[in-house]
Amino acid sequence: MRLIQNLLFALTVGAFAASPASALPTAPKSGVEYNTLEQSLRTDTGNKVEVIEFFSYSCPHCHAFEPKLSAWLKQNADKVAFKRVHVAFHASDAALQRMYLTLEAMGLTEQVHQKVFSAIHEQRSTRLANDEQVFNWIEKNGIDRAKFMGVYRSFGAQSWVNRAQALVGSYKIDSWPMIAIGGRYLTSPHVASRGMPDQHQHQHQHNESELQQNALMVMDHLVAKAKSELK
Repeated sequence: MRLIQNLLFALTVGAFAASPASALPTAPKSGVEYNTLEQSLRTDTGNKVEVIEFFSYSCPHCHAFEPKLSAWLKQNADKVAFKRVHVAFHASDAALQRMYLTLEAMGLTEQVHQKVFSAIHEQRSTRLANDEQVFNWIEKNGIDRAKFMGVYRSFGAQSWVNRAQALVGSYKIDSWPMIAIGGRYLTSPHVASRGMPDQHQHQHQHNESELQQNALMVMDHLVAKAKSELK
């Protein structure tokens, strides 16, 4: 009898331990692990699937997601056309949004993208809440201050801001990071994990790495789905 009880206990523990690997269904569902826009938005990326990350430099979850997202993009470079959209729902993010757009226009994003995240979330002492703080940081990091300011304050910069805000509205973005795929599908670490069993979700509610991995799994599914719809 004791042997049977021990075997049952081992099976129960083993099943619980294995649950993270099977937390998501093999076929994610719209309204559960991802959302679907009623109307697809136009994309112009040829035979590649458009992938947009809506993010903010001030967002700690965006900072945490960046390494895994970057690795995923390298693995899928032949399948996806990627771009970022910096959101600015709060006045304190307006300077960061324009900073990102200026770096993008000057071809400097990849050079300093991670540095901005690190300055805000790791160094802690850095504040980039207004134009002057942004200019000081830019100069400190070896970028020509005058050239940056010229682009940052240009008429074109305002049109880029307007375009970013329009995309945020079109995709109905209300949280971030959020990943838009194929002009129609939306997911994120939080959204992709909505299908996890309640007890598992409660047990691992602080395991952000696992939520991120769920998002990447759903993103794989949605890229394949969007790719098949291009044909």
